[in-house]
Amino acid sequence: MNFPYLTVILSLPAIALLCVLLTPKEKENQVRGIAAFFTFLTMVLSIHVYRMFLALPAADKATWQLVERHPWFKDLGIAYIVGIDGLNAPMLLLAGILAFTATLVSFNIKTRVKEYFCLALASMTGVFGIFVSLDLFFFILFYEMASVPMYFLVGMWGTVPKTGARMSLDAAATKLMIYLQMAGGIALVGILGLYFNVEPHTFDLTQIMASIGQNPLPETVTRWLFPVIFLAFAVEAGFFPFHTWLPDGHSSAPTALSMLLAGVLLKMGGYGCLRLGIATMPEAAAKYMPFFMALAVVNVLYGALCALKQVDIKYFIAYSSVSHMGIVILGLGTFNVMGLQGAVYQMFSHGIITALLFAMAGYIYEKTHTRNLDEMGGLAIRMPYLAAIFAMGGLASLGLPGMSGFVAELMVFFGLFAKASTHTLGILSILGLVITATYILRAVQKIFFGPLNEHYAQLPDAVGVEHYPLAILAATMVLFGCWPALLIDAMAPSVASIVQVFAPIVGGQ
Repeated sequence: MNFPYLTVILSLPAIALLCVLLTPKEKENQVRGIAAFFTFLTMVLSIHVYRMFLALPAADKATWQLVERHPWFKDLGIAYIVGIDGLNAPMLLLAGILAFTATLVSFNIKTRVKEYFCLALASMTGVFGIFVSLDLFFFILFYEMASVPMYFLVGMWGTVPKTGARMSLDAAATKLMIYLQMAGGIALVGILGLYFNVEPHTFDLTQIMASIGQNPLPETVTRWLFPVIFLAFAVEAGFFPFHTWLPDGHSSAPTALSMLLAGVLLKMGGYGCLRLGIATMPEAAAKYMPFFMALAVVNVLYGALCALKQVDIKYFIAYSSVSHMGIVILGLGTFNVMGLQGAVYQMFSHGIITALLFAMAGYIYEKTHTRNLDEMGGLAIRMPYLAAIFAMGGLASLGLPGMSGFVAELMVFFGLFAKASTHTLGILSILGLVITATYILRAVQKIFFGPLNEHYAQLPDAVGVEHYPLAILAATMVLFGCWPALLIDAMAPSVASIVQVFAPIVGGQ
């Protein structure tokens, strides 16, 4: 019997949660240590599983690996099934890295520490479950486990600017929950649509894919089912015009939750669009994606322009996420190898980069007690380590060669320009990259350069454990920027199998 790696990874945050529950709340350092130890194990195991997957022959990477299957409710076709392929293996690695680094960033939480880590670990359990679950019933359960704790985390440990706050914490938490639950409800409708339109009725994604492969869903079904599924997960990805929860929710959330929201939850949206929408209904995808790609260009340009005008550091990063997730949707709509690989690469890369930037925003806020860019200046003198890491993250976000963001965006644009019908979208999106460079360099200049604000003359640089999450994220960003084959080799066979399905539909492009 093979070792149940995926179940162990999924269980470790839950075990940590139980251990924290049994720990007296006065022992705050012990609570932090438990959370760090178990999330460190999840990161190590995620890396090990990814290395195992990377070592497989190319033919095996296109099929499910490390599958565990345990029937639960046979009459309804529900079972506990987990597995990985070239699409979710990178997402599992991303979740493992961010779970540990977000836990380290959470060491700065000073109030109700036990309750905070209980909710955070519950959310992390759901995140891992989302990416490895192959049963759509459990997929929805894990989605709820990931999203519901976020309401309490934002409402109880979030922050808003002392002046100029756009909404209260309660309002931000409520808005976040409404959008996440709305998206989850719509996704459930789409999943039930898949369930009732395959024979035999099942939530098993592997069986659903096999059934659709032999008997594609009728056009009368896919004409409504594809938009429902795609929009449900596009809301999760901050897709225009359903993006407004993202800036308000991210900017109000505690730092570690902002890292998980932007780094992982947004990627669940892109992953769901690809896995449950495009891969299961290719004919409908070919019909509807031109419209969604046009909206994605709005994401790229509108998000970048909004980021350009922000003076709140967390709002600036949140709107940049809106822009960058538009690039993911553009890559998904190319239906060619380069574009789809670029979309998956962008999901992984953006997860690392935006988590790093939000971690930086949290540390800067804790030291300066302001999120207003206009109130900062010259901080590089006092914070050389933080300045260097923030500059690295910013340059990666604008697509500097040698960073993971460059590889991802380059692949998406090659995919766009490989099709005559998407040249205009590619040109407009490149304009978004120019705006991205402007707001990134503007933020770096306002925070770290120029004359030092006299109020910050005694500020400390990163201290103690603050060094480690930033170093891990920065190293990952550089590693995958300099060695893109680490990700491309893993996902290429799975992407190729999807493109083969689309070849006769879109003329082989």
